[in-house]
Amino acid sequence: MSETTDHIVYSKNVIDFVTVAVEFCAYLENDDSAERHVWIDKTTKLLSLLYVKALLLPETISLEEEMLETFVKEEDYARIASKVTAIMGEDDVFLEVFVEDMKYSDTPVSAFVSENIADIYQDVRNFISVYQYGLTDRMNDALYACVKNFRTYWGQKLVNVLRPLHTLLFSDATHSEENADLNEEDLWD
Repeated sequence: MSETTDHIVYSKNVIDFVTVAVEFCAYLENDDSAERHVWIDKTTKLLSLLYVKALLLPETISLEEEMLETFVKEEDYARIASKVTAIMGEDDVFLEVFVEDMKYSDTPVSAFVSENIADIYQDVRNFISVYQYGLTDRMNDALYACVKNFRTYWGQKLVNVLRPLHTLLFSDATHSEENADLNEEDLWD
């Protein structure tokens, strides 16, 4: 192996994370509209994989002093958030329990699936966009920022948004099974 490919940014765990991250971003960017249950199912699986792969990312140190370029623009973020809002409908909002404000609040704190997913997308998309250039030092700094942001920001958003998606995934499945049973019974009456 050459010295370049021995670098931490080419390690198996990083490449595995990049693979899942690319699939996650591509799925969100895809303009095909999937049925709601299918979208929730795939998104739940992708987010779960993304979380596991992020847990396995190695530690690194930042090599450069300058800020990393951001690739996700405001309109990209808004497009992803709007798409998720349209899919989620009235189920876009959920009660948040793991926020600092909750400790001092007498009223429930709400959050949005669409906003949480767009926040995760923004960090992950910025990360994989750096990888497209193949510049090892920049990739290292992107990895450093991604791990840091996972631990302090989007990792918590990811596990928080899995709660409502999990509930919807299995309540929608139960609801669909009940409807299928009803329709089958109607055929025999």
